Amino acid sequence: MTPANHQGPARTKPSYAPELRAAARSLGRRRFLTVTGAAAALAFSVNLPAVGTASAAELDGAQLTADPFTLGVASGDPQPGSVLLWTRLAPAPYQADSGLPAQRVEVSWELALDERFRRVVRRGRTTAHPEFHHTVHVEVDHLEPGHVYHYRFRAGRYVSPVGRTRTAPAQHSRVSDLTFGLVSCQKYDEGYYTAYKHLAQEDVDVVFHLGDYLYEYAVNATGGSRAYPAGTLPALFNHETVTLEDYRLRYALYKSDPDLRAAHAAHPFIVTWDDHETENNYADETPENSVPPEEFLIRRAAAYRAYWENMPLRTPQLPDGPDLKLYRRLYWGRLAQFDVLDTRQYRSNQAYGDGWQYPGPESTDPGRTLTGDTQERWLINGWHRSNALWNVVPQQVTFSQRYNMTTTPSQVSMDSWDGYPASRERILAGAQAAGIENLMVLTGDVHVSYGFDIKRDFDDPDSRTLGTEIVTTSVTSGRDGSEKPSNWDTLMTANPHLKFFNGRRGYATVSLGRESARADFKTVSHVSTQGAPLTTAGSFVTEAGEPGLKPA
Repeated sequence: MTPANHQGPARTKPSYAPELRAAARSLGRRRFLTVTGAAAALAFSVNLPAVGTASAAELDGAQLTADPFTLGVASGDPQPGSVLLWTRLAPAPYQADSGLPAQRVEVSWELALDERFRRVVRRGRTTAHPEFHHTVHVEVDHLEPGHVYHYRFRAGRYVSPVGRTRTAPAQHSRVSDLTFGLVSCQKYDEGYYTAYKHLAQEDVDVVFHLGDYLYEYAVNATGGSRAYPAGTLPALFNHETVTLEDYRLRYALYKSDPDLRAAHAAHPFIVTWDDHETENNYADETPENSVPPEEFLIRRAAAYRAYWENMPLRTPQLPDGPDLKLYRRLYWGRLAQFDVLDTRQYRSNQAYGDGWQYPGPESTDPGRTLTGDTQERWLINGWHRSNALWNVVPQQVTFSQRYNMTTTPSQVSMDSWDGYPASRERILAGAQAAGIENLMVLTGDVHVSYGFDIKRDFDDPDSRTLGTEIVTTSVTSGRDGSEKPSNWDTLMTANPHLKFFNGRRGYATVSLGRESARADFKTVSHVSTQGAPLTTAGSFVTEAGEPGLKPA
């Protein structure tokens, strides 16, 4: 999504690949709009066999003549006795086949207590299947809770970089503290990943990525704002992503960045998507542009599959055609419960044609939903069962009310929770009914840093504060930005529950304790060139049992 009062990049309607159109025609709408139909269409459009097919012969590791670990390593979704390890074999990442034949490759892995691997606690072997673009997802179980581990992979004579990860504490243990990072919106061609370079050096337990890991738009040969020498990037990136091959290649481009790889190697990530991993501002099966739903769902299936392949996600998140159950719950002892949301796959279409509009009967319709009914019930029921001190909701779009005018009525963003006020009201009522005292919502999307108090009635500054919302700025999207955007005075005046607003690039860190939580908004002065120093632009605390942001 584009931030308030800014226009998105000019572009034309994407040209859908012939194989997508052929797949849609071959199945017909009625059969297509089922999971099995969409899965069949995806397989048809990319000639994709089932995983483990007998036709895929095994490649002798001795035949690997170049380093296959060009895209680094990652880990994610830490659990008390388990870690998820990821890598992808790609000796030539800017080629569609990544420089590998369509053959299985044996990969070995090790997990150790030290980075020199003198105390190895687990080792094993797995297979990088061509059906999954030679990505590897290893779930290592039977580990000690609350421990730091180091890991690496080997294929042929090549050894991967070393990654550092950790298990979560035992679910019912009394944990005293937790620190995590927040990132979002990392458009490759709008700047360097300097924020990731700094984040890789932070002492955090885990990082939440809140969406827009990649963007579907074309990237030219000079890398846009990165201003590479002419011809640095191949022409295959210079068009919008539509097919599975397109999305796979775009992940290769993004993961080729050394600062992003360093952050993944340093910390486990917990990821969720927003819109650009598929297409800007899509809603459920409704695309941004007017194309047949069956064609868009083939595109969505391709995007979801490439997302799972390239993210450190576990087996339950493996997509089935155009569907992927990304919302899930994780715990950090009894200190925190994390309810990771997906506000893109199940939402009602944006009201009034999207954008910034005045609220009206279409947007305030009680039947509208941002989460879908099933996910909404799952979230609220999880709160009723929660015994965590902090109930944290990592999600995508701005939750708190955000007026962009000092007079009322004011326009609001139809793509955010403001465009779905009945959905937000059900969530707030559910939190109140469950007795949640320390609600914290984590958000990305808008390319600025915000700190909000979540009010029971946003139009009444004296109403009860139910929680806090920490909105992290973008890593690069929006280019360098400014400390005080042009609408700073307007938004701060129009929204008295808005306690902090900064328009530079960067990330946020949050430290949870038994008595309070602290949020630090960290920014860099520029991303158009490398080497910007890190600044803490604002720090706030919220006390346990007394929600509301106060300057630290």
